[in-house]
Amino acid sequence: MRTPTIEFVGNSRRWIAISGTLLAIGLLSLGFRGLDLSIDFVGGNAYQLVDVRPDLTSAELRAAAEDAGAQDVTAQLQTTGEVTPGALVRTESLEPASEVERAVRTAVAEVSGASEIGFEFVGPVWGERITRQAVEALLVFLVVVVLYITFRLEFRMAVASIVALIHDVVITVGIYALVGFNVSPATVIALLTILGYSLYDSVVVFDRVKENTINLGDPGLRTYRELVNASMNQVVYRSINTSITSLLPVGALLLIGAQVLGATTLQDLALALFVGMAVGVYSSLFVAGPLFAWLKGFEPEEQRRVEKAAEQDASGLGPSSTAEVVEEVPAPAPGSPEARAPITTDYVRGQGKGGKRRKR
Repeated sequence: MRTPTIEFVGNSRRWIAISGTLLAIGLLSLGFRGLDLSIDFVGGNAYQLVDVRPDLTSAELRAAAEDAGAQDVTAQLQTTGEVTPGALVRTESLEPASEVERAVRTAVAEVSGASEIGFEFVGPVWGERITRQAVEALLVFLVVVVLYITFRLEFRMAVASIVALIHDVVITVGIYALVGFNVSPATVIALLTILGYSLYDSVVVFDRVKENTINLGDPGLRTYRELVNASMNQVVYRSINTSITSLLPVGALLLIGAQVLGATTLQDLALALFVGMAVGVYSSLFVAGPLFAWLKGFEPEEQRRVEKAAEQDASGLGPSSTAEVVEEVPAPAPGSPEARAPITTDYVRGQGKGGKRRKR
C-alpha cells in the first residue's frame, strides 16, 4: 500500500483550531451543566421504580419525596426496553428503614404506581473516599506513564503523550456533561480504558519516530518536523484500521445494546469508550505528533538543522533535489580539434561548484 503524504505537522494551526473548539465545548459544558455524579461518588439514596404509570412526570416524583421529608431530590424518567417505563429518584443520604426513609419510599410508590421499587444506599463518607481514591489512582498512573515513556523513548514524547491524554479526557468528560449521562463507576472504568488506548496509539507513533531517527538529516528527513511527519504517515493506516475495529463493537454496544435491547446500564460505559477511542486516534496523530515536533524545535541542534535546511532551500541546492544543472562550455574556435568534439560540463545539484565534470 502506498504511503500517504498528509501534512500533519505543517497544518498544526488547523488541528489547534479543531482541538480548541472541542475543548471549549467540553469546558463550557462542565462549567454550566456539570456532571451528573452517581451516588457512588456523592452518597445518597436511590429508588429505582419499575412499571410506573405512563402519564407520570418527574415533577410529581420530586414533590412527593420532598413532602415526605427528603432533601436534595432529583427525579428522572427512564425507559427500560420498549415496553416498561421506569423512573429514578435520588435523595440525600437517609438511614435505611428510618422513619423519613420509609415515608419517602411510600410516597414515591403511591404517586408513581410502581409495581417494584429497587433501593440503594451509599453513605457520604463512602462516596468521598471512592472519589479521593479515584483521583489518587489517576495521579499515580500519570506519573508511572511519564517515567516509562521517558525511559523507553524520550521525555518530550512523554510530555506530548500526557497532553494528548488530558485532551482526550477533557473532551470525553465534557461530552458527558453536555449529554447529561450519569457518571457511574462504569464511566470511570471506561475512562481508564481510554487512557490506555490513547497512550497506546501515541506510543505507536513515537516508536516509529524513534526508529527513523537514524535517518535524520537524509533527503526528506532533514529536520525533526520532516521526520515526525514522515513517521506519522507511515503509521496512519495502522492507527485508522485499529480504531475502526475497536469502534465497531463499542458502537454496537452503545446503539444496539443500550437503545434497542434496553440495557441502559451499558450506555455509561459505551458512550465514554466510543467518544474516547475516536478522540484518542485523533489526538495521537494531530496533537501528540505535532506537539512533539514543536517541542523539539527548541533544541539548539534542531535549530541548526532548520537553519541549514532553509539555507539549502534558498540556494536551490537542497539534498532532496534530483535535478541537474547543465553548464555549457563556450564553443571552440572554428577549425580547432575541439570543434570536432563539443564538450559539455554537467554539475549535479547538491555538489555545488566542486561537482565533478562529465565530458561527453
